[in-house]
Amino acid sequence: MLPTGVKDTQLRESNSQKVHPQPMEEAMNQNPESVETLISKLFTNISSLKSAYIELQAAHTPYDPDKIQTADKLVIAELKNLSELKHFYRENNPKPVFVSPQDSRLAAEIQEQQSLLKTYEVMVKKFQSESQNKDSEIHQLQQKIEEASEKRAKLEKNLKLRGLSTKEADGSGGENGFFPVDLTPDLFTSAVETASKSIHDFSKPLINMMKAAGWDLDAAANSIEPDVVYAKRPHKKYAFETHICQKMFSGFQQESFSIKTDNLAISKESFFHQFLALKEMDPLDMLGQNPDSIFGKFCRSKYLLVVHPKMEASFFGNLDQRNYVIGGGHPRTPFYQAFLKLAKSIWLLHRLAYSFEPNVKVFQVKRGTEFSEVYMDCVVKDLIMDEIDETAQGWPNDYAWFLDWWQCNSE
Repeated sequence: MLPTGVKDTQLRESNSQKVHPQPMEEAMNQNPESVETLISKLFTNISSLKSAYIELQAAHTPYDPDKIQTADKLVIAELKNLSELKHFYRENNPKPVFVSPQDSRLAAEIQEQQSLLKTYEVMVKKFQSESQNKDSEIHQLQQKIEEASEKRAKLEKNLKLRGLSTKEADGSGGENGFFPVDLTPDLFTSAVETASKSIHDFSKPLINMMKAAGWDLDAAANSIEPDVVYAKRPHKKYAFETHICQKMFSGFQQESFSIKTDNLAISKESFFHQFLALKEMDPLDMLGQNPDSIFGKFCRSKYLLVVHPKMEASFFGNLDQRNYVIGGGHPRTPFYQAFLKLAKSIWLLHRLAYSFEPNVKVFQVKRGTEFSEVYMDCVVKDLIMDEIDETAQGWPNDYAWFLDWWQCNSE
């Protein structure tokens, strides 16, 4: 037997010692700094994963495929990092369990892979849905392209049937919606009113420039329509409007409008299409695209008729603009642009007149013709008809419009 003092000493030493399982001993033997580093990496990885997931959500509103793909890759990368940290921890800190460590680790890995598989299945379904939506959008766009191509083919066919040149077709703005316009008497009446207004509008700057150049307007009006008694002095403006009409409508009864062409037969549809092609365009823009077109030749010839060389020389002090027009150009001067508005309205009226079957005809009312309210406008509207002659004698000649087509087809 041991002495009592020795036994007490051994008991105290035994009580001061603790028994721990092997895993705990390994955990205690680990470097505390490594555990701290692992925890720090874990928190950093979780923060990065949270940030990547927020970016993935933000990429859906508004929907941005490129951002979604980038954010998705970032989320997967952070999940992989997290998985690696977990494997590292398990390898260095096995659980104190009674089952085999390999079995425990394998079960955890299976559970992890199942979770990842579910995540991937959700993402695959999501991307499949997005892919189907995109395929549907692509199919709809392809249908629209096919419809547009068919419409374009029909328009090109109409252009060929109507005999419009390629330059004029391109300049017409092919898809600006002018084809639905109907060829009706109302359309022609509107074109007549526009032409009448354009003649009146161009006469104003013409008369003002004559005044500024020191012209004797009374003598000029008398040279146009001699021996005319005017009810009011301002009515002499109608003499100048008559001059403009006589020059602008010269050759109107001809299909070519007295413009030299290649003698090609032009169909009714072609006349109407040429009307539509220029209707919504600025005449200077049209001439800029094709200065030597039929319309360009018309503008050039009519300008040289309406504006006399002496008149132009008195306006500008030289004939530079006239020479430029004779040379085939179309100057961008305010005076010439004002003339182009007039030329466009008369040209459109001619194109429209020959679009009807039969053609709309125009005639000039000669002096001495009995006044008719159907075809004529009274310039002295504040006087009673009994106070003036019942004939057009003593009034300036003017062009009157006779809707032969309308009269034949309205009865």
